[in-house]
Amino acid sequence: MSTPTMSAWRVRRPGPMSTRPLLRVETDVPAPAPGELLVAVRACGVCRTDLHVTEGDLPMHRPEVIPGHEVVGEVVRVGPAAGSEFTVGERVGIAWLRHTCGQCRFCLRGAENLCPASRYTGWDEDGGYAEFVTAPAAYAHHLPTGYSDAELAPLLCAGIIGYRALLRADLPAGGRLGIYGFGGSAHLTAQVALAQGAEVHVMTRGEKAQALALALGAASAQGATERPPTQLDAAILFAPVGELVPPALEALDRGGVLAVAGIHLSDIPTLNYQRHLFQERQIRSVTSNTRSDAREFLAFAEHHHLEVTSPRYPLDRADDALADLADGRIAGAAVLEV
Repeated sequence: MSTPTMSAWRVRRPGPMSTRPLLRVETDVPAPAPGELLVAVRACGVCRTDLHVTEGDLPMHRPEVIPGHEVVGEVVRVGPAAGSEFTVGERVGIAWLRHTCGQCRFCLRGAENLCPASRYTGWDEDGGYAEFVTAPAAYAHHLPTGYSDAELAPLLCAGIIGYRALLRADLPAGGRLGIYGFGGSAHLTAQVALAQGAEVHVMTRGEKAQALALALGAASAQGATERPPTQLDAAILFAPVGELVPPALEALDRGGVLAVAGIHLSDIPTLNYQRHLFQERQIRSVTSNTRSDAREFLAFAEHHHLEVTSPRYPLDRADDALADLADGRIAGAAVLEV
């Protein structure tokens, strides 16, 4: 009996999207290992981290990897020892975090996102730019109701990492939050903050992104380097642009926190202690997320419906979707549909 095949995109050779680093291939449908699920992909979000993997901003972990880590699909096979939490035919979510050791001091203290042995979907193992994908059942997610597949996909990284970034920003109740960059993650995080009673100010390039921010309820929207109309209690930097760190710090009020949400950031210019850091201003990085973060956020999305702006592309246009993301042509969070 012949092995079933599927259509997928592999990172042939990391480089700028202008060099067409993605290659569409026919490859074998993967078999689930012990503890894994085989999932038929219905939708996969197009995340900036996929762009970093494809363009080589992140070091290669798996040659010719299939990117994609915001996967919504249907369980078609449950591997040995995968347990009974998921059943064939169930809709399931697959996110960035794929494996942690469970035994190191970080895992034992509830900080599994810092596990030195952590592994990631679409970087260490093949991801969702394909018709099928495998995932450890212990790291898969039940999904909130009331959303389409395409609406759910961005929640699985853009939403989750934005939620963790909001936690890291330590925004006081009713506080003033600044958001720098307004793409897939930011437009979801803004809605979470607004639902929690925050006043949100957005700094981003592009009139479409500014208009989306205002439509979602932001108090103001201006250029990426412009000062917000008020001092901020906290800020989140979503744009992978280190040059935005100094103006973001200057916009913080005393004791304010800047959370840097991306996995990659260009170099930060020299900071002036008095202007940028004094009066107990802080910079905090954000590293992946824990499964607990994911469960909390998805539960929030169940009870507070989020408006997901998701330009959609068929799977056979994955390279166009990433190119559009690289060139800033996407407002919201793009999604591949299978």
